[in-house]
Amino acid sequence: MAGPLWPRTRRGSTDEALIRSVYEEHGHALLAYATRLTGDRATAEDVVQETLIRAWRHSEVLVNGKGSVRGWLLTVARNIITDRYRAKAARPAEVSGAAAAPPVELDHADSIVDTMTVLGALDQLSPEHRDVLKELYYRQLSVAEAADSLGIPAGTVKSRAHYALKALREVFRQGSTKEGNRRGRPPQRPAGLREVVA
Repeated sequence: MAGPLWPRTRRGSTDEALIRSVYEEHGHALLAYATRLTGDRATAEDVVQETLIRAWRHSEVLVNGKGSVRGWLLTVARNIITDRYRAKAARPAEVSGAAAAPPVELDHADSIVDTMTVLGALDQLSPEHRDVLKELYYRQLSVAEAADSLGIPAGTVKSRAHYALKALREVFRQGSTKEGNRRGRPPQRPAGLREVVA
């Protein structure tokens, strides 16, 4: 909009009504502009808010009839974004207060019980099957690497892994009814085996 937003005769109106009118008329364009410049909606909303605060502090610019109100608002928004970018670039990278302290895990008892359940199930497999699963899922080796490590052909690794997982599923099926009744839920498997055994 070219020209003043508010006629000089209404200059006595409250600043709140003026800013509300500015926001209703220019808010969407201002938000779109700030979002395009920042690439982040939340940051853009902060910029719009700060722009409106500056407009409120300098309400005479909005009613003096010189230039475009929208142009002034967009210029203020661009300057705010530029200032934020420069301040962020000048500031050193933020680090956490206690880098040496590990994050606190709320309750790891279930994961310990689940690990013990999987280890107990693996103990029920033959040593050949257990070794193949250990190489593929716990050490996360490829079939070729597991074959080299175990000293057997890659085809044998694939075959043993297939039958080992089949046997492990059966152990979990038998154990899940017993465990589920005791603890109220079936045992969970570690992430490495969870999607393979299920």
